[in-house]
Amino acid sequence: MPLTELERGRVLEIVRRHGSEPTRLLQILREMQEEFRHVPGEAMEIAAAELGVPRPQVQGVAEFYSFLSLLPQGRFHLLISDSISDQMLGSRELAAYLAEKLGVEPGATRADGRVSLGFTSCTGLCDQGPAGLVNGLWLSRLDCQRIDLIADAIERELPLAEWPGEWFAVEDNIRQPGLLLTGPIEPGSALKLAVENGFDAVFTEIDRSGLRGRGGAGFQTSWKWKFCFEGPEELAICPVDKREKIERYVVCNADEGEPGTFKDRVLLNRYAHQVFEGMTLCAGIVGASQGFLYLRGEYLSLRPRLEAVLAERRSQNLLGVNILGQAGFDFDIEIHLGAGAYICGEESALIESLEGKRGVPRNRPPYPVTHGYLGRPTVVNNVETFTAAAAITLKGGEWFASHGTEKSKGSKILSICGDCARPGIYEYDFGVSIAQILDDCGAENTLGVQVGGPSGTFISEREFSRRLAFEDLASGGSFMIFDQSRDILQIVRNFTHFFAHESCGFCTPCRVGTSLLRNELDKICSGHGTAGDLVELGNLGRFIKSASHCGLGQTAANPVLNTLERYPEVYQARLKSIGFEPGFDLDGALETARRLTGRDDAMAHLEQEES
Repeated sequence: MPLTELERGRVLEIVRRHGSEPTRLLQILREMQEEFRHVPGEAMEIAAAELGVPRPQVQGVAEFYSFLSLLPQGRFHLLISDSISDQMLGSRELAAYLAEKLGVEPGATRADGRVSLGFTSCTGLCDQGPAGLVNGLWLSRLDCQRIDLIADAIERELPLAEWPGEWFAVEDNIRQPGLLLTGPIEPGSALKLAVENGFDAVFTEIDRSGLRGRGGAGFQTSWKWKFCFEGPEELAICPVDKREKIERYVVCNADEGEPGTFKDRVLLNRYAHQVFEGMTLCAGIVGASQGFLYLRGEYLSLRPRLEAVLAERRSQNLLGVNILGQAGFDFDIEIHLGAGAYICGEESALIESLEGKRGVPRNRPPYPVTHGYLGRPTVVNNVETFTAAAAITLKGGEWFASHGTEKSKGSKILSICGDCARPGIYEYDFGVSIAQILDDCGAENTLGVQVGGPSGTFISEREFSRRLAFEDLASGGSFMIFDQSRDILQIVRNFTHFFAHESCGFCTPCRVGTSLLRNELDKICSGHGTAGDLVELGNLGRFIKSASHCGLGQTAANPVLNTLERYPEVYQARLKSIGFEPGFDLDGALETARRLTGRDDAMAHLEQEES
């Protein structure tokens, strides 16, 4: 349906409000989605012409992100979390109940356009599920009673502003504070110390602390900042201040899409000043004047508060021009919202998304510290890392380094969920045993723990003496607990489907391999697998791990490989006794053709025989 003149004008208004900058394309498309409940084809043509980019590029971005749609969604768009922790709490059954109440199938929009329903990988509310989103805003602690009330509000077309506040209520659930969570620093206190002592002194403390990136990879933070400061070798050094006259950027990666992780949600809600202070300190060290907070699309509910904190910091001269009266210390932060793409947690894919493109990981080297956003030196650290950097500046590197282990200094914040009495946020010095963590959160009769989310490591009850540390069990923050009542293969199946869905499609080993891995596992889980399928499952997993382009593909087979090693008897128990069963149903594939042609005779069927 063509746009009206008024609607075309609205599209132009959206694009021009973003300065007609191609780097703003994702933000533009998000606003179009909100305005029209989808991204109309005509709107993409207008945007392409105004931005000066090819129309296929605009459509490619619109099709890449799961929160954008080329088809109209309902005025009330509901997404139910499909994370394994939500499934364990009955999310699938609740989604079916909701679908029946509203008269709409998952993945569809009701004929009257009032409501649409679907699933999303994880909402970041794993400690208070089953959870979902309505028009991008959190819905927590869903049950049948609340589903009834939500369905009634939708049928009455009650505006979201008039829905009861408790439906959207989200708790921080900080169960055990440590080095960082005992309380946020006073806003501006670390910056004042930096201005007083100089940023070289700040860098020395960050280096002395041994702080490593808290996203999971664990790269030394001071080195990353140093490499960004130094920049590419071919750039000329300015003789006055020893810094290359080239723009640098500081990016906070708040796209914590790993299922089971929600610590950054809590830090951004309660410690936002400290996060932004850490970014500003980094800017002072590397010489950046622009920063970005890349906020995952599922955290839309946090945006108003974060914008308010940024405005407050500007009013206090903690952001802006000549910060705290320091001539030339200019820095500001802008929030960019993601749109449902797990891959954008990878730093180079995140930068591509910031530039208004599809979130496809770049070839490396060069690395973002020398060739990042717009090809300029860029620091990308996650929320917890910047939070720690601000505290270290104020309290000193020795304070931080005196905790943890020799190779893993300081503390780690964990998002704990699953089969335990007290899910929530826990902070531990590195070196703590898994057994201690399980005891603290009230886990009993535990079968295993997924440390580091689906891309991490699944450990069995025989390994609970292992330690949380980069040299043993590293984690970006996810800690998912499963008791003896759980089906290991159902857990692995959920993770494998997740990776197949989230593959960006850039490289064949991941794009095709994750789908083949999913299909092979589905065959085994449904009781149709053979011993040969188990061999193929392991071979396929190892190939995907070794041949994929980025971290998603390189870790996508971890759930399969980890559990094959630890629980081979579980896989064996699902196998059939026959020697071979096809993995593809030829006759079933012809069902659509039979239905279209109206044929169902013997000649319209195929038989598969083992040769």
